[in-house]
Amino acid sequence: MSESELGAEDRKIVTLARSARARGGVTEGAAVRDETGRTYVAGPVDLPSLRLSALRTAVAMAVASGATSLEAAAVVTGELTAPDEDLAAVRDLGGAGTPVHLAAPDGTPRSTVTV
Repeated sequence: MSESELGAEDRKIVTLARSARARGGVTEGAAVRDETGRTYVAGPVDLPSLRLSALRTAVAMAVASGATSLEAAAVVTGELTAPDEDLAAVRDLGGAGTPVHLAAPDGTPRSTVTV
C-alpha cells in the first residue's frame, strides 16, 4: 500500500499517530477520527493497574469526549497486524466498515483493515 492510496484526512491521522509515537518515545502511536472530524491521538498506557494499547487509548479518549462513532483509525507500529482487541474497540465505537490503517514506524502505510 502506498501513501497516495490514502486520502488526505487518512494521511493526517497516520501523521498524528506517528507523532504520538515519536513524542512519547513509545512502541506505537494511534489516532482516530470521530463523526465530526475531531481527532484523538494517543500512545499506549502501561501502568501496574491499567494496560491499554495506543489504539484502545485513542478510542477511550474519543468515547470520554462524547464521540458517538468513528470514521477511521490509524496505528503506527513495528508490528505487522493490530491485535483483535484493538480492532474490536474500533468496531465497538465505529461500527462495521470502519477502516484501520496500519503504518510502519516511518509512517509508510502497510495495510488497511476494515473492521
